[in-house]
Amino acid sequence: MPIPYETPIGSWARRSTFFWAATGATVGLSNLWKFPPLAGENGGGLFVLLYLACLLLVTLPLMLTETALGRHARHGVVLAVDGLAHSNGLSRQWAWLGRFSVLASFLVLSFTGVIGAICLAYVFFGALGRFVGASELSVAQTLGELVENPSNYRDLMTWQLAFLGLVMAVSLQGVVVGLERAFRVVVPTFLLLLLALLAYSYHFGELHRAADYMLGLRPEQMTWQSLQLALAHAFYTLGLGMGVWVAFGAYMPSIAPLKRSVFAVVLMDTLIAILAGLVIYALVFRTGGTASEQGFALVFLALPASLADAPASQFVVTAAFIAILLVAWTTSLALFEPVVGWFQEWTGAPRGWSVIIIGSGAWLAGLGTLFSFSIWSDVTFQGGTVFRWVELLASGLLIPGVSVALTVLVAWKLTSYRALSLIGRAPRFIASVWFWVLKLILPLVVVYIGAHYAWTSLSSLCEGSEKAVWCEMDFIDSLDSSELPGLGLDRNQSPSAKRGHRPLPDNLQQLEEPLEGPPLPPDHGTVDDPAPDEATPDTPDATPEPEAGNESQAPGASDQPEIRYHSV
Repeated sequence: MPIPYETPIGSWARRSTFFWAATGATVGLSNLWKFPPLAGENGGGLFVLLYLACLLLVTLPLMLTETALGRHARHGVVLAVDGLAHSNGLSRQWAWLGRFSVLASFLVLSFTGVIGAICLAYVFFGALGRFVGASELSVAQTLGELVENPSNYRDLMTWQLAFLGLVMAVSLQGVVVGLERAFRVVVPTFLLLLLALLAYSYHFGELHRAADYMLGLRPEQMTWQSLQLALAHAFYTLGLGMGVWVAFGAYMPSIAPLKRSVFAVVLMDTLIAILAGLVIYALVFRTGGTASEQGFALVFLALPASLADAPASQFVVTAAFIAILLVAWTTSLALFEPVVGWFQEWTGAPRGWSVIIIGSGAWLAGLGTLFSFSIWSDVTFQGGTVFRWVELLASGLLIPGVSVALTVLVAWKLTSYRALSLIGRAPRFIASVWFWVLKLILPLVVVYIGAHYAWTSLSSLCEGSEKAVWCEMDFIDSLDSSELPGLGLDRNQSPSAKRGHRPLPDNLQQLEEPLEGPPLPPDHGTVDDPAPDEATPDTPDATPEPEAGNESQAPGASDQPEIRYHSV
């Protein structure tokens, strides 16, 4: 077995482990429910090229910087930043950059655990056949009972504890036996499942239609907003600003090719996002679903409903949500590591106790998010629930703030020679592009992304009955809160509302946002909205004739509760 280069908190044993671990960290849930509709609504293949350009030319330099910092320091993010500042005669206060980075990772981990709990529950629901023959309404009821029913919140707490237990079980084994083996097994397993589902969707789905939607070239859809969305998604999808890449860089063997590995990870992340989008939309389209089904609802409502009557439905639904669970699992493992590493270096505690303490803290902190969707949904401050404020603090302030501060430290406070020495030997052109992007472009781009994210989130708090103090400000009036991402289930049409329960909280609509989610563009209608040229009956007794071949509009269908999907 290869001997690892030991650091105070651990090291990888093989050169290729960084690639598998980094792929597991970057392939987040937004690759499944955010990137596909973004590509489909903003030019198809042209948006994919634009997004790839944003990754390579804008956010890749920051990912390279964080990884290089970790490999240079061989420590977690706090000691790495502190050591870099101290060795260059700068203030030790720069260490706060690392502390805020760890805090961001912990907060995102806390509510990622809730999403992972839903994924884990769906695996068992699928295996037990709860989705076989299920309608859209029954799938929505299943989700509502799991997440929002005040009398069932203990069930979701149990799923959350089980999911975090899976994360802790791997981390307890250490960096090599636990993390390295897990990433080298889980990520390839996910890829095999994805390819198997792609083959299934080719035979039983509408793969050609999905490919045209995601990859067809439609220049008329390209706008300046497309560029903004591509930049934002490129920034959030890489998991920057949370110490993940510093930790992975510290574990990376010195003989492993840094720049080539980072480049390969970015390409793999994009490829997986495309393949996942093709699979999901091919399956959704097979039952007459439309592209307006997106966001959280695309995965947890539309996907299981589309497979309800598919061949080998029970097996395929289970396999699909095992793949989704693996994505949430590897993402959580990546988020867990910088926090555990920091705790080890700060306290000197053994890894086992560090994992137990941090895992327990993440579970307790995640209860604030979990309760925000059920028993605490009416507990708000300035119009926002606990989850809304935690998410806004992490994704709107800490992550962009840490990223900007790191660019200032490396590109402005260090000499150009010391900055370039971090990334090692590189062609002069590549090194110059990296340095000037880091110095001039990245700070402006990240400040804009973070400010837009925060302002649109704040403006969304003005829509409820409790108005925040800033709702009267002029700049809030100019923001379109519909740009915030959505679960896809209309609050007024939620199944629980029809049963007399409290409607699905609006906060759940942003579960796809943390870590890697830019706002989705506002939709221009819903699945069940009439087209502008359709006539509307003038009298209440008028009943429109059903369309040919559309069974959902057959006589008597209007008696069923109506579920509407939006792309808010």
